[in-house]
Amino acid sequence: MEKFTNYKEHIDQLINWAWDFFPNLILAIIILIVGLWIIKFINRLVRKFFEKRDYDLTLESFLQSFIKIALKVLLFVLVITQLGVKSSSLVAIIGAAGLAIGLALQGSLANFAGGVLILLFKPFKIGDFISAQGVDGVVKEISIFTTKLNTFGNQLAIIPNGQLSNNNIINYNAENTRRDKIDVGIGYGSNIKKAKDILLQICAETPGILTDPAPEVYVGELAESSVNLSLRFWAGNDDFWPAHFHVLEELKHRFDEENIEIPFPQRTVHQVG
Repeated sequence: MEKFTNYKEHIDQLINWAWDFFPNLILAIIILIVGLWIIKFINRLVRKFFEKRDYDLTLESFLQSFIKIALKVLLFVLVITQLGVKSSSLVAIIGAAGLAIGLALQGSLANFAGGVLILLFKPFKIGDFISAQGVDGVVKEISIFTTKLNTFGNQLAIIPNGQLSNNNIINYNAENTRRDKIDVGIGYGSNIKKAKDILLQICAETPGILTDPAPEVYVGELAESSVNLSLRFWAGNDDFWPAHFHVLEELKHRFDEENIEIPFPQRTVHQVG
């Protein structure tokens, strides 16, 4: 009889606890659903706000990602508090969890700090063509932890911001113009002046190559089997690669027409007997 009484007391306590907890659970679920809807609504407003104003795309991407995460963390705190976890206990739990997570996710924290540094110092922005961490590509997105590049072959490369902010970056769009350097070897019996004139004439006829600074040609090296000429010219970023490939193709055609030899490795085999 005494055991039955104890069981009944425990059951009554469980029922009372359930009646006390159930309203908080329902309210917590309502807060979660409404909160997620509000976060979605705020994110939509933030996106429209940036679309109507001419802000840096890098800043837009970073802030949208940061606001979304910050709002979800705040919603999590509200839901947990509604379930009955005291704010003082919650602070202690968050502090302990933060320390543990911080130790476990040092790389992620470094990536977050790297994202902030990229945002502040702007070594590149969305749309720039960069070379970093052995990857070349156009910057597609900058989030709080990673940067996404579209490579030349249209692959998606994802690079942690921590590595980007602490290593070398080449930004090919930082300046409006770029200088190209094309080396070509001609035979020792070929006319150097004629070869130089042909190269300068090609540059003068190629769209996109700038006249100021003017193209230049130098004898770069007297090699074992060739006289190496070095052609240098400037072009705008949009015209750089079309001009580069056009000059390469044209110099071969013009040299062939003028009988200017471009030496290439040859091997002579003598057969005995």
